[in-house]
Amino acid sequence: MRSIADRVRHALAFEIIGLAIFIPLFSWILQKNADEIGVIGVVSAFTATTWNFIYNWGFDLAMLRWAKTLHKTVAVRVLHAVLFEAGLIVLLIPFIAWYLGISLWTALVMDIAIVVFYLVYAFFFNIAYDRVFPIPTATKP
Repeated sequence: MRSIADRVRHALAFEIIGLAIFIPLFSWILQKNADEIGVIGVVSAFTATTWNFIYNWGFDLAMLRWAKTLHKTVAVRVLHAVLFEAGLIVLLIPFIAWYLGISLWTALVMDIAIVVFYLVYAFFFNIAYDRVFPIPTATKP
């Protein structure tokens, strides 16, 4: 298992790098000013950081219980990313709708674009993170 310090480093690196890409890209794509997207991004990052810590810890515990290993195949990484983003949708849609004064449906459609970005980003970030900071006790198949 990863240490708490490693989990904090992972979550913070994920969010900081993600915001550096997300704010300018989505300001341009959604034709919103950077301030609006920045607030969405920062609130989303705070929510996602908290969710990231809880979710990844739980995911690793589940892997150890059911698979008896922390080695993550590509299929497991895809499942990991999809479930993570599904949880964020539930947490973030009401905030986005309220902050931008849009319907829940419009917020959902907008968030789908954000989710697609973060699905791809999470997949590649986590592979890179595992290579740079390997799990010391991970069992290889």
